[in-house]
Amino acid sequence: MFLNYLKNFFTQKIVKKSLSNVKHTADNSTIRTIGIIFDESYFYEREALVQELVHHGIQEKDIKVLVFKDKIKKNETFDYPVFSHKDLSWTATFEKSEVKDFISHRFDLLINYYDTEKSALLLVSNQSKAIFKVGFASIDKKLNHFMINTNAENYKVFVDELFKYLKILNKI
Repeated sequence: MFLNYLKNFFTQKIVKKSLSNVKHTADNSTIRTIGIIFDESYFYEREALVQELVHHGIQEKDIKVLVFKDKIKKNETFDYPVFSHKDLSWTATFEKSEVKDFISHRFDLLINYYDTEKSALLLVSNQSKAIFKVGFASIDKKLNHFMINTNAENYKVFVDELFKYLKILNKI
């Protein structure tokens, strides 16, 4: 327990230091591919959010999902990529191939769908090669290009606001 706290503390420190060096670049490309990082500790309606994005004109094959869970049971299986704190090393790197693939993929839009700061989630979001990052206003302001002020339970409000502003920004 204490080691997990210590590991989380050091990872948080590494993430905060790397966030101070973030440089945002302007890109006017349209959005075709979307990556979504979920925190399944608080939000369970992953499929409903994906369907809401499909309803707004994004094809389901262009949406890639990565889910974070606080604890993964030993015999638990998933039909989507999942990671936890156990997949995070002491040097703030991931060994799990699904997480590495997600980080290295160049998404047009990355949706950071979590409203509480956890070091593993912040690290994946920060290391992602996504062009445009969107998240909640309660998360560190340096991480996202655009922030929406709502909570995670209101996924319809989040998606409606997102697409309203993406149209204004000529991203879709």
